Amino acid sequence: MVDPGWCRIGPDPAIAAWAGAARQAALDVLATTTEPWRCGGTWFVGVDALQNAPDGSIQGTTFPWSMLPLIPEPLHRAQLSVIRPGYPQPSPDETPAAFAFRRDRDAAHLDGLLAVGRDKRRMVKEPHAWILGLPLNETSAAPLTVWEGSQEILRAALLKALSPHPPETWGEIDITDAYQQARREVFATCHRIELPAKPGEATLLHRLAIHGVAAWKPRDQAPPEGRMIAYLRPQLSTVEAWLTQP
Repeated sequence: MVDPGWCRIGPDPAIAAWAGAARQAALDVLATTTEPWRCGGTWFVGVDALQNAPDGSIQGTTFPWSMLPLIPEPLHRAQLSVIRPGYPQPSPDETPAAFAFRRDRDAAHLDGLLAVGRDKRRMVKEPHAWILGLPLNETSAAPLTVWEGSQEILRAALLKALSPHPPETWGEIDITDAYQQARREVFATCHRIELPAKPGEATLLHRLAIHGVAAWKPRDQAPPEGRMIAYLRPQLSTVEAWLTQP
């Protein structure tokens, strides 16, 4: 059986307790932040916005490591991703083609690739170990989406593109063409699934899985602050480990 590249954990009281504390911290962030909202005011990106401690705890509430199939390690401050009704809307920083891709393809992407230079060529600059999403409020709006099994297509394509180069240089190699071709294969062959989740649950993604955010549907409902999810993505030490570890 093909590994789908994701799993849901919970519901569990320890995860719910952390989500409750993080929700209050998130509301404080939204009330005081000067970070602009993107996509016509419908998306708060919130990278490193939550003030959790390196052990994951927030406002005195312990991070639920014991409930997760993960080895505890130091954590960065979590991303606070908030989506409002109407997401996505056109914005000046996106071309019409980029907006259409966001609207129609969930802005599907592989985490860790950054657009480098004037031509915005993709390179692996943030080799994450795993991706963990923790919902902070009750809503099924604008859920995380994943293309099941996509991680192995991306692994094979990027290894093929990078293998002619010494592993220590892999983070400096332009993999744009290989990445885009692999993503097209993913769209053609992999099943897209929506993964709404509730506080008290967690969604764990394989680091190489193609994923995105579904557009807000007319029937979607959420609390006044919008749909809030905290994301954690600790990094591996090398791109080689990112591509070769299970």
